[in-house]
Amino acid sequence: MAIRLIDKYASSFVAENEYAAIQPMVTTAHEMLHAKSGLGNDYLGWLDLPRDYDKAEYARIKAAAAKIQKICDVFIVIGIGGSYLGARAVIEFLKSPLYNNLKKDTPDIYFSGCNISASHMQELLSICEGRDVCINVISKSGTTTEPAVAFRVFRELLEKKYGKEGARERIFVTTDRARGTLKGFADQVGYETFTVPDDVGGRFSVLTAVGLLPIAVSGVDTDALMVGAEAARVALVDPDLSKNDCYKYAALRNILLRKGKTTEILVGYEPFVGMLSEWWKQLFGESEGKDGKGIFPASVVFSTDLHSLGQYIQDGMRNLFETVISVKDTGATLEIPHDPDNIDGLNFLSGKDLGYVNSMAQQGTLFAHIDGGVPNIVLELKDRSAYSLGYMIYFFEKACAISGYMLGVNPFDQPGVEAYKKNMFALLG
Repeated sequence: MAIRLIDKYASSFVAENEYAAIQPMVTTAHEMLHAKSGLGNDYLGWLDLPRDYDKAEYARIKAAAAKIQKICDVFIVIGIGGSYLGARAVIEFLKSPLYNNLKKDTPDIYFSGCNISASHMQELLSICEGRDVCINVISKSGTTTEPAVAFRVFRELLEKKYGKEGARERIFVTTDRARGTLKGFADQVGYETFTVPDDVGGRFSVLTAVGLLPIAVSGVDTDALMVGAEAARVALVDPDLSKNDCYKYAALRNILLRKGKTTEILVGYEPFVGMLSEWWKQLFGESEGKDGKGIFPASVVFSTDLHSLGQYIQDGMRNLFETVISVKDTGATLEIPHDPDNIDGLNFLSGKDLGYVNSMAQQGTLFAHIDGGVPNIVLELKDRSAYSLGYMIYFFEKACAISGYMLGVNPFDQPGVEAYKKNMFALLG
């Protein structure tokens, strides 16, 4: 297993008999999901996606990624929500949050269409000056405000720089298979198109063309990513909580919610976990936050945030619990040097690996927060590999579905997202 759930840090808050009490609800949620009899059952394409994905389109994705790598210095990914969070999370987790600053033989990758900021757009345009650019616009309809405006701006940039014919070779569109404004326009102009599956919602779409094209452009091994997700699909099918850590995570969340723990903080001890946390926040927030229900998803990166939010977590309101992503093997080592003058008083750390010190910070924080009344769930990830990350992505997707059904909501719709759009359009006339 690429992931192991460690629940001993929650044992003083959750008794063994509570697992037995909630098991029937878990079994019912499992049956609803696999029989496709629950709410939102027309959006369950992600469930068997790691096995049943379109192999022909997957080959086209890899070919397009190779082409993009050859012809451009800057790759702009245009999308919002699930149309960019998954890809960015994978790239930063497996490559680096500093990906664009690293020496590499792949293009820099920037994300646009995820805000309505003039300053951010101007900065991206300045980055593109004097450099070869390709774009991937991702939108099922083509009419979502943020990506639609960004697409206008970058399409104009490419057409001025390369002409309409040249721009056509540098614009890649991921959209609906057959319908929508963007699909019609792409077919008319002749852009290469990839599909947003009808039965996969945006926040579950990272392992479709939505996420895979940008991920492949970055040089990530997408084959290993998919194999990891498929391993999770095969492994995480037993509804017995003693045999399924994915379902146990979903059960623990619901047990703690009923004890008044209304906020879940996803904790990483590596900066490369930061964007994965952003993807996770959309996954759980948009899936469970409805009908006056749900756990509020928050995130921190320690030890950085121990010096900001750590005080609140330790001593603030006791309405929260933490889920810690602990990466067992990060693939990096760095020995702390000896200082003959010992000006900082830290020579007791001389010769120790920095990763070891980080792991001790994790243990110390776990004990402190438990003593402070905060339950902790630890998800131990085997390593920082594409296989393990693919496994974790599927783990979270399935846990989210099971948890949502246990909560009594439709985990696959997002009616509240439309409210701000209606008001914004009304204000804009």
